Amino acid sequence: METVSTQTKVWTRDSASAEKRDVWTAIKRGFRGRCPRCGEGKLFRAFLKVDNNCSVCGLDFTPHRADDLPAYLVIVIVGHIVVPTALLIETNYSPPVALQLAIYLPVTLVASLLLLQPVKGAVVGIQWALRMHGFDEKNPEP
Repeated sequence: METVSTQTKVWTRDSASAEKRDVWTAIKRGFRGRCPRCGEGKLFRAFLKVDNNCSVCGLDFTPHRADDLPAYLVIVIVGHIVVPTALLIETNYSPPVALQLAIYLPVTLVASLLLLQPVKGAVVGIQWALRMHGFDEKNPEP
């Protein structure tokens, strides 16, 4: 029977400079709310509040600059789903305006809230993968 080593990998500045950062993996991990480097630690400490660092690998999340990009992306994504659906239903069935508002407004609100955290995590993941802002160990921002 073989034994599996459960030794944790220690991240250092020297190993990080040679570290390959896969963009798609980082985006997927961020979308799931996990650390873009190790994929195990939590990225968020509250709904939209990014934690200071990863509890598993110690990656510093403070350099992230997601700002308003996640909200803009969510607006684009939800808008591209809700607007064509509303136009299709309006042209084919022409329901009363009150019924349309009773359906589209809650759907838009719920879809936006469900997508906001995953999209913000993906934005932080892409920033880490592309070494944007302070995620570049060679040229840290002050």
